[in-house]
Amino acid sequence: MSWQPAIDPKPGDKLACDAIDTVIVPRARDLGGFSVRRALPSTQRQMVGPFIFFDQMGPAEFLLGAGIDVRPHPHIGLSTVTYLFDGEIMHRDSLGNALSIRPGELNWMTAGRGIAHSERTPPELRSLGSKLFGIQSWVALSARDEEAAPDFLHYGAEEMPVLSGEHKTIRVIAGSVLGLSSPVRSSSAMFYADVAMKAGASVPLDPDYEERAIYTVAGDVEIAGDVFGPAQLLVFRPGDRITIRAKTDARFMALGGEPMDSPRHIWWNFVSSRKDRIEQAKADWRMGRFDAVPGDSEFIPLPEA
Repeated sequence: MSWQPAIDPKPGDKLACDAIDTVIVPRARDLGGFSVRRALPSTQRQMVGPFIFFDQMGPAEFLLGAGIDVRPHPHIGLSTVTYLFDGEIMHRDSLGNALSIRPGELNWMTAGRGIAHSERTPPELRSLGSKLFGIQSWVALSARDEEAAPDFLHYGAEEMPVLSGEHKTIRVIAGSVLGLSSPVRSSSAMFYADVAMKAGASVPLDPDYEERAIYTVAGDVEIAGDVFGPAQLLVFRPGDRITIRAKTDARFMALGGEPMDSPRHIWWNFVSSRKDRIEQAKADWRMGRFDAVPGDSEFIPLPEA
């Protein structure tokens, strides 16, 4: 996904729960029949572990002939992590990869020193009408990997480890949590999981990582007596053992990791530990020095700024 500046999320209400450091309530932005809620980066917090960008896409339902059309655009210094609850997106990139992602699957594209990609609704779905609901996040690369060769990996739903029972299902997307480890190789210590619970079920979140958060996708969850509804990023203080209980049937994303090795700069679709590297990436895109995306001749121009 390409990042254009959006309205800053507004602060959450004062909490009784001391374990919660920050509540970020992202505002929905209409992109023309398609809404996005951006939780990171925000005025309250730039990152949680290596997560520097966190968008909820939809839920949206497209009319016949319509869909999303994110034209080719560049990235450096990060991995894009795309995970869907509903719908389908066709991914194409400058390495020559072209495939659709569907619910429960994972697209992990590592930009490294530079990659371009596009994301569109497949033509066959446009003729039928389609839906879209999911999360796209960006994970900043460690300093040693910022200039690595670009790469793209797709993981099927069956490749993600799943913990089921006691009225809950936990799918580990990346890293390790609750005794399960994903096959995804990340640049730094992190975790990312999709958690679905029936009303009354609970999930612990141990202080295995310094920075932890959950993003509420659906339903209501209770933490230390406070109840939170959908579309909120709850950032926890380090060191506390958290228990998340479902007041109703609920779903949330658990995410976090160790703090980054140094501060990160973010401008448009570029992330780097060095400001001069972002300036170079701007010049490279403006001058056409990124590789093209085969089969997709359009592109998003560099923003004027």
